[in-house]
Amino acid sequence: MRKNIAVIEGDGIGVEIIAQAVKVIKKIEQKFGHIFNLEYVEMGGCAIDKYGVALPDFSLEKCRAADAVLLGAVGGPKWDDPTAKVRPEQGLLGLRAGLECYANIRPAKVYKPLAEASPLKDSIISEGFDIVVVRELTGGIYFGESGREGDSAYDTERYSIPEIERIARIAFKIAQGRKKIVHSVDKANVLESSRLWRETVARVAKDYPDITVVNILVDNAAMQLVRNPSQFDVMLTSNIFGDILSDEASQITGSIGMLASASTGDGSRGLYEPIHGSAPDIAGKNIANPIATILSVAMMLDISFGLKEEAAAIDAAVNSVLEDGFRTADIATNGESPIGTTEMGSLICERI
Repeated sequence: MRKNIAVIEGDGIGVEIIAQAVKVIKKIEQKFGHIFNLEYVEMGGCAIDKYGVALPDFSLEKCRAADAVLLGAVGGPKWDDPTAKVRPEQGLLGLRAGLECYANIRPAKVYKPLAEASPLKDSIISEGFDIVVVRELTGGIYFGESGREGDSAYDTERYSIPEIERIARIAFKIAQGRKKIVHSVDKANVLESSRLWRETVARVAKDYPDITVVNILVDNAAMQLVRNPSQFDVMLTSNIFGDILSDEASQITGSIGMLASASTGDGSRGLYEPIHGSAPDIAGKNIANPIATILSVAMMLDISFGLKEEAAAIDAAVNSVLEDGFRTADIATNGESPIGTTEMGSLICERI
C-alpha cells in the first residue's frame, strides 16, 4: 500500500511526540511492506510567528491532498492571549472544518498494567473500562453566534437535524462493532437544542434496530463515569459535552498522555492527534508521553487505511512495553524509574 500522510508537529511537545510516531510509521512500513510518504506541514503558533496566521492556505491544501493528517499539538503561553485576533487554536478549528471532519472519535481504556495509575479504586476499575466517545465536532456552541452587548456576552448552542443525524449514524456504526449500546448525552430537561438532539437520535436509531440507545443527561453522565464507568461503551455527544466528558474519561485511564483521537467525515481521510495539549512546561525535556500520538497512528492505519493487523500490532506493542514495567513520568507509580520520550518510542518500535 502507498499512502500520503501530512505531518504537523505544531508547538511545544508536538515536535517530540511526532518524532516517535514517525518512528513507528517507519517500522510499520518496513515490517509490512507499505510505503508512507510524509510531508511536513506548518500550523499553530509556529505558523503565526512565520506567516501571521495559524493555518496558511497552502498548509490546508497540503492536508486536503493527503490521505490522512497526523498532528502533534498546538499552542503555548507565547500565543495564550484569549483576546488576540490570531490564536493557534484557530488553526485546529480551521483544519477540522477545511477537511470536513465533523466526527471526533476518542477511545479511552485502562490498560491492565496501568490500572494502578487510575485515580479510581480497584473495585471500580476491575470491572473494566473501554469506551469510545463520539463527539460532534463542527457545530454547537463553539461555532454558534457569539458576541458582546454592553456588559454582557453570549455564545449560542445551535444544531440542525442533518448535523445530528450524521454524527448519530457514526456512533451507531461504531457500536455495531462493539457492545451494541449507545449512551446519547444531552441536557434535554433544560435546552431546546438538546430536545432536538434527543428526538433526532431516536429517529435515526430506528435504522439500527440492533443497537440499544440510552438517553442520559450530561451531569448524570459525568457522575456515572466515575461511579460506574463500565456501564458505558459508546457515548454520543455534542461538541461541548464531548469536549468535557472525554477529558474526564482520559483521567480514568491514568493519564491524558494515553489517549488518541480521530476526526473524520464522510470519506476515508481523517485527522489523527493525541487529545492532550502542547505542554510547554515540559517541552524539550524528553519526558513527554508519546503513547497517545503513537496510538493515533494505529487509529489512522485502521480507520483511514483499513490496515487492522498493523493497527493491532501497534496496540499490542504498547501493551507489551507497559506489561514489562516501562513508564514515562506521567504514568509512573510505585516508585518506578521513568524513561524518556525517545526511549518509549524506541521500545514500542522494537515490539512491533
